Amino acid sequence: MAKRIIVIAEHFQSKIAPVTFELLACALELQRFGQGPINVVVLGDRIEDLAHEIAVTSGMEVTAIQNPNLKNYNGEIYKNILGELLPELSPACVCIAHTGQGWDFAPGLAIRLGAACVTGVERVFEEEGRICFTRPIFSGKLVADLRSASDPTIITVQPGSFKTASFETRTPGPVILRTTSYQPRQSRSLGAKSAKEESSGLTEADVIVSAGKGIGRKENLKIIERLAALFPKSAVAGSRSVCDSKWLDRNRQVGLTGATVTPKLYIGTGISGSTQHIAGMRSSGFIVAINTDPNAAIFNVSDVCVVEDLTTFVPVFIDEHEKSKA
Repeated sequence: MAKRIIVIAEHFQSKIAPVTFELLACALELQRFGQGPINVVVLGDRIEDLAHEIAVTSGMEVTAIQNPNLKNYNGEIYKNILGELLPELSPACVCIAHTGQGWDFAPGLAIRLGAACVTGVERVFEEEGRICFTRPIFSGKLVADLRSASDPTIITVQPGSFKTASFETRTPGPVILRTTSYQPRQSRSLGAKSAKEESSGLTEADVIVSAGKGIGRKENLKIIERLAALFPKSAVAGSRSVCDSKWLDRNRQVGLTGATVTPKLYIGTGISGSTQHIAGMRSSGFIVAINTDPNAAIFNVSDVCVVEDLTTFVPVFIDEHEKSKA
């Protein structure tokens, strides 16, 4: 039997996380290089409907593992169930989302399977008949190409790196339902508490001007707001460090632990470009970055790179814009 590509679906509050379909896109890319069939695995309590939704959308085989102790995510249960199940499926590669949940169980699962573990994967390619993976290093300033030396290989896929897979109308894939009663011995989930949701207009904005700690001080946000005001349907956002410093409200944070945005134009000011931030904005239509560091990681994903202090560049840009209008 050909070894499979396994996708571990992610879901929250009875909804499939969008990153699941990005994982399927990555799996399809791996399949192009001669890997075997794709099998989706979803774990949780009362997840039959989710499993059928994935099977209908993708046309792929889905294995649903139901466990009454997984009303909320529990890493210990995930590692133990998958540690027993995956050897039966003969995986060549296991695709997991590079999210807080994926970070939690992927390394431990790799140890249980005696597998290689490559995290933060942004690209897959073939070289000399072997599958290779690209991931950022040194806070995104450099990228590394890696090749696994063992089988199977577990990878965590950086959200936003693969365009969400689109599937033509096809016959729904089979759904295999299994039930376990494994109880955690070392940890238990107490529940999930959602942060207060307040719309900041980020998801609706056509233009987002985002500030990083590199803007220097909170008062310089006024310059950012002036820049954003030049564009209709715009919004001001910030990196995690800016929101942690309470320069902006938490609901304006862009990144893996904040909002994922896809505006027509994204302007990053004073943002170094950590992988967590890039994951939240890399799918923007056009990206402009302003930073004094010519080696800033955000320049690697930008269409236009401006090496300058924003307090110098932005006022001049605004003045020139006003002159052009006149």
